[in-house]
Amino acid sequence: MPETLTPGWRAPPNVRAVCTTRRGGFSEGPHASLNLGSHVQDDAEAVQRNRAHLRQALALPEEPCWLNQTHGTGVVEAIPSERPPEADAAFSRTPGQVCAILTADCLPILLCNRTGTTVLAIHAGWRGLLDGIIPHCLQTLAEDPAAWMAWIGPGISQAAYTVGPDLAARFIAREPRWSRHFITTTQGTCADLPGIAAEQLMAAGIYNITRYAGCTAAEHERFFSYRRDGLTGRFASLIWLT
Repeated sequence: MPETLTPGWRAPPNVRAVCTTRRGGFSEGPHASLNLGSHVQDDAEAVQRNRAHLRQALALPEEPCWLNQTHGTGVVEAIPSERPPEADAAFSRTPGQVCAILTADCLPILLCNRTGTTVLAIHAGWRGLLDGIIPHCLQTLAEDPAAWMAWIGPGISQAAYTVGPDLAARFIAREPRWSRHFITTTQGTCADLPGIAAEQLMAAGIYNITRYAGCTAAEHERFFSYRRDGLTGRFASLIWLT
């Protein structure tokens, strides 16, 4: 049985949201066991078996809209297709459409409105955050930000995420207030991606924010982590309307 987490938020009853872990699948080796990414050098049959297993276990209404994530700012409606659309976010206003994103250190951000009529899933790594994927998605959907709630799911923590000083400078040049999300340690400059994401959500007018408290790089038995392992799998965050 696939292991899943649920956001600790008070979403409308018709909103379903889950995040998988690496447990409960059929992949082997560095991709063990519930790898849902088809682009990470895992056995294709194992990936398809994992996806089918997840769909059955969650009683999903249809195949999730898997994306070809490019670390950009593109957002699409969650309509499944044989060729995954190039985008890093998906939304739905239609019951039964499943938004899905894959991560292994980048942030999965799930959002819904209080009336339970729109859901959104965002893949936010440092490139997406720097380029403004959060405000871009919200502007695309054009809804009252005060009506949104957000969950920032499992990602890499500041303590485990060392970056170059040039990257920190790029963020601070974009928004000086983001300097508070970079600290200097004996290992170098460490970036707080969840903190930056939360600040961007609040800047957009969203204050109902829940955050996962752990770290993908530190929780080896529970999550895939690209920064920690290099060759590894991907876990999924999904949201849909019933």
